[in-house]
Amino acid sequence: MLTPVADGVLVHQSELLRNNTVVVQGEAGVLVVDPGLTTGEMGCLAEDLRRLGQPVVAGFATHPDWDHALWHADLGQVPRYGTARCSAYLRELMSKAEWKAGVAEGLPPEIAEETPLDLFGLITGLPAGAARIPWDGPEVRVIEHPAHAPGHAALLVADRGVLVAGDMLSDLFIPMLDDTEHAVEDYLTGLRLLEGVADDVEVLVPGHGSVARADQVRVRIGQDREYLHALRDGRAPDDPRLGSSVEPGWEWVNDIHEGQAARMARRNEQNRADG
Repeated sequence: MLTPVADGVLVHQSELLRNNTVVVQGEAGVLVVDPGLTTGEMGCLAEDLRRLGQPVVAGFATHPDWDHALWHADLGQVPRYGTARCSAYLRELMSKAEWKAGVAEGLPPEIAEETPLDLFGLITGLPAGAARIPWDGPEVRVIEHPAHAPGHAALLVADRGVLVAGDMLSDLFIPMLDDTEHAVEDYLTGLRLLEGVADDVEVLVPGHGSVARADQVRVRIGQDREYLHALRDGRAPDDPRLGSSVEPGWEWVNDIHEGQAARMARRNEQNRADG
């Protein structure tokens, strides 16, 4: 079901993982950001758009994770954009003979049989450093940053005051780090870039979880920053997304944190040994 969150901006949320697909209405049709997750859910999205008389004219993947680079034939054969780095990452992944089997192995078992991969990853990279999505609709700014995944970008629908944050600023997920040498610093850079547009945001749509209003944008940025500082410093984070108070069904987020904390501890130990 499509839910309006701002003038001309609607959200469709998946049942599993609570992925938020964002629809931005333009002059001739809509821009669809991060559609997912199952055949049924994307078919439902396409049917909702048909009923609204809104053809899809463009797509965008905020980053190359499997749950953000999906597509469905019912959404149409339209340009699907991403950053240059996002597109390059996906091209390299899909150049491998067994790429589809590899992606399928990483799907949640609950939806593995229902998640279509035939149109996965067919992303056209925008020119490096591109600031806007080229489409016939309201200005959508591209805010590329190094956090979470290669070529990750948030989108700011400027005149609607909507920030589409990709896999950041979630009330369900802690910051999930890319496997890079300076992952915490990269994530903090991403948060600073999002903080730079916070005054222009009336509605925040994270990749997963609840839509937030303007007064919560800086709260979520601060929460993510505090988690990262605790992780970097080897402290136990005081975070409502972790521990015994976590929302039922999301206890496995604790496992993500434990894995990240273990990697950070090993890295800090190695740095001390090298120093």
